[in-house]
Amino acid sequence: MNPSILRIATRKSALALWQAEHVAAELRAAHPSLHFELVPLTTRGDEILDKPLATIGGKGLFLKELEVAMLEGRADLAVHSLKDVPADLEPGFTLPAILPRADAADAFVSNDYDHLAALPQGARVGTSSLRRQAQLRAVRPDLVLLDLRGNVGTRLNKLDAGDYDAIILACAGLERLGLASRIRSRLTSPDWLPAPGQAAIAIEARSDQPAVLELLRALDDEETRWTVSAERSMNRALGGSCTVPVGGWCVVTEHGLHLRGMVGDAQSGRLLHAALEGRSDDAEGLGQRVAEALFLQGAGELLAGH
Repeated sequence: MNPSILRIATRKSALALWQAEHVAAELRAAHPSLHFELVPLTTRGDEILDKPLATIGGKGLFLKELEVAMLEGRADLAVHSLKDVPADLEPGFTLPAILPRADAADAFVSNDYDHLAALPQGARVGTSSLRRQAQLRAVRPDLVLLDLRGNVGTRLNKLDAGDYDAIILACAGLERLGLASRIRSRLTSPDWLPAPGQAAIAIEARSDQPAVLELLRALDDEETRWTVSAERSMNRALGGSCTVPVGGWCVVTEHGLHLRGMVGDAQSGRLLHAALEGRSDDAEGLGQRVAEALFLQGAGELLAGH
């Protein structure tokens, strides 16, 4: 490795490139003597757009090519949306830095309607996320839910072409791309939960590169790491991937951490919720306890169907 140049693997979508450039700028500010360059790559998750992620292998499809580039020495680190990072990383990799979280809410996006309740009977709503589908069915079982894949621009273009009456996206992605004006309303806790880790940017690196890991730790945000660790721990205990409808939202309180978790069924709209408080130094334990509370309510039955 050339210690004066660090190469950042990233997907090629506009949002992924924005996130990688943002990380590069933060790293330049933290380490002015170093140089950083982007290594844009296409992943299988980007190539297969005609099938739901849940049926083709899950969110790990967005990481594999970036991890191979690090293993082969073509890149020194990779930048991801944390919600796309599986609960368990591949052996040999770690997340030395998680940046301060942006707006974690989901966005209701429509050209004709201001919010979910305003949609007419039988309106067409686009999302391929089972988590979003389960929560939509819970509040509006009359809606027609249609798959929607592709990057943010592609999804907005399909909405604008009239393929959908509304679509659900992440607020953070729209805001990062300068598209906040497309957000008609925000879907928020406690009634609506985001994906575990949503709106946090994570840096992945090889665990056998201590010098690189030390440089990257300068960008780690302690409070964000606490909250997303609780959410990801819950997700892991539930067997979570994008093939199961799981939501999680953890916040820092004066007492420590408060985590709310959700398991749903994308077909029936049945939702299970549980919420507990815990210490900030026991984020993983809190996540496991919320998962246990969900299992006591029957989460295992819902998860077995996916």
